[in-house]
Amino acid sequence: MSNGEPSIGLLWDTLTGYQRTAVLKAAIELDLFTQIGTGATTVDALATRTHAAPRGLRALLDHLVADGFLTRDGERYGLAPTAAALLDRSSPAYLGGAVEFIASPMIMEAFSRLTDAVRRGGTAISDEGTLSAENPVWVQFARAMAGVAGMTAMMLGNLLDIEHAPAWKILDVAAGHGMFGITLARLNPGVRVTALDWPNVLAVASEHAQANGVADRFRTLPGSAFDVDWGENYDLVLLPNFLHHFDPPTCERILAKARDALAPGGRVVIVEFVPNEDRLGPPEAVRFSVVMLASTPAGDAYTYSQYQRMLEHSGFAPAALHDLLPSPNRVIIAAR
Repeated sequence: MSNGEPSIGLLWDTLTGYQRTAVLKAAIELDLFTQIGTGATTVDALATRTHAAPRGLRALLDHLVADGFLTRDGERYGLAPTAAALLDRSSPAYLGGAVEFIASPMIMEAFSRLTDAVRRGGTAISDEGTLSAENPVWVQFARAMAGVAGMTAMMLGNLLDIEHAPAWKILDVAAGHGMFGITLARLNPGVRVTALDWPNVLAVASEHAQANGVADRFRTLPGSAFDVDWGENYDLVLLPNFLHHFDPPTCERILAKARDALAPGGRVVIVEFVPNEDRLGPPEAVRFSVVMLASTPAGDAYTYSQYQRMLEHSGFAPAALHDLLPSPNRVIIAAR
């Protein structure tokens, strides 16, 4: 239907969207997609593998067929392309773990109190929301979102032509899972990475560095990005999905620290959801403003012109905006 016609389907899909999230989360927790991928394609076979009730499985499986994640031929279920590529744990592109953060109790609580957040103009779950010091939600984030971040980091590596880059010294700020710096180091044996984050989060990043074979070129800098000394003479300072948590003056404090940490000619690399200037698209970036409203006191999804102003106020040269398709993220790069 056109935008000028009412749509019961649009209304119903939106009202019941939380149910589809719950169905997908249950399927991932039961490891249904992996079990189907290994040949357990009937309700009875899956009941044996998962120790779940046939009645429950039948309802869940048919819902997943309706949602487009599974196929069904008679009594046999199969993986649709998205599930085969992204939800079967045997796939190198597995992203199912992301549900553990996106549908985590803290994030779900933030959205359950969205009306209050709209009235307040910021999160209603606490004064600091997800930004409280050493909040355990970021350990969950580091474990759950590594797969998604690794794919985005590969696209960033292509943009930076990392395989032909010199032996860069890189600082990954609010590194979380560490996958942005780790992936760049994996693609270029000369790259050395310092990851800055809370100590409990860096423990996860260090595991990922070990698993990716770059532990000897990966060091950690524990603490708050606002308080610790970042060091100096970095070729790149990465700010992946970090600035959106704060208001513009706070972003400028971070950007000023980034500039001071860079070598002459070094660059800051900002990875973010960046809506168009009219805030009518892309949809993921437009919607992300609500995520920040629900979970932070003052965060937002900023437009390119807003980032340009922040960077200019922080002493950077004019910036450039790059898409990372098919990722919903965009990249802003500015030189010292």
